[in-house]
Amino acid sequence: MSRKSASDFQQEVLDLYDDYAHGRIQRREFLQRAARFAAGGLTAEMLLSSLSPDYSLAQQVAANDVRLKVEYVQYASPKGAGKMRGCLARPAAAEGKLPAVLVIHENRGLNPYIEDVARRLGVAGYLALAPDALTPLGGYPGNDDEGRVLQQKRNQEEMTQDFLAGAEFLRTHERSSGKVGVVGFCFGGGMANTLAVRSSGTIAAAVPFYGRQPAAEDVPKIKVPLLLHYAELDKGVNAGWPAYEAALKSAGVRYTAHIYPGVNHGFHNDTTPRYDEAAAKLAWQRTLDFFQANLR
Repeated sequence: MSRKSASDFQQEVLDLYDDYAHGRIQRREFLQRAARFAAGGLTAEMLLSSLSPDYSLAQQVAANDVRLKVEYVQYASPKGAGKMRGCLARPAAAEGKLPAVLVIHENRGLNPYIEDVARRLGVAGYLALAPDALTPLGGYPGNDDEGRVLQQKRNQEEMTQDFLAGAEFLRTHERSSGKVGVVGFCFGGGMANTLAVRSSGTIAAAVPFYGRQPAAEDVPKIKVPLLLHYAELDKGVNAGWPAYEAALKSAGVRYTAHIYPGVNHGFHNDTTPRYDEAAAKLAWQRTLDFFQANLR
């Protein structure tokens, strides 16, 4: 079966899936509302299945790639879960200290796509850590539906502390140069914004992909450069952008923002039809260039 793209679906169906993926509607409501778009032998269940992640598509860098050293590590998070687990990737042949990047997953735990993003950063020459916010609940359960339910059970402040502790783990790691960036996607994009507000002493640069924005009164606390990626069709997240931009300008925060035309929330995630190859590659190259300029 050929890989489906966003153009294979009506935009209303993609918007419905976005509501479902973010927990704004439940599975039953998605199926009920999507049923009117099912035709020609296609059922609402089949629509949902075709829109859901297929992690066999996500591997750009294999876990056993000889260019990398990949391991699962634990680190302390005394104000959060206590102990956290994450995937740590770095170039195998590199000597000396490396710039570091914290990779923050979506609203469903550390799935294979996010682990692959960490490995991509490792190949690019970074010490990359992708923590799993579901660590205290047993870790990513192997599918996104269960992962989403589990993540909703976590306390938001405790999760924030877990990622703050992850950034500090990277800053003080024996292979780290002490320069730490953060990149996050969806929930992780919002968390990247939060870390920019709350961890300017540890974080040196932040790259939120389609992330919720911080409160305007918190924006003056941001002392690091931002690279912001938004999807033109992502109405929910984009609604907060004008106020965020105004606050960034008022506070004199260094930022660059890109709104990618004609693409949906999640366009970088290469496991679902919302993936847009051209936009994803452009955004990723911009991200690497940004880290090169600010972490090296």
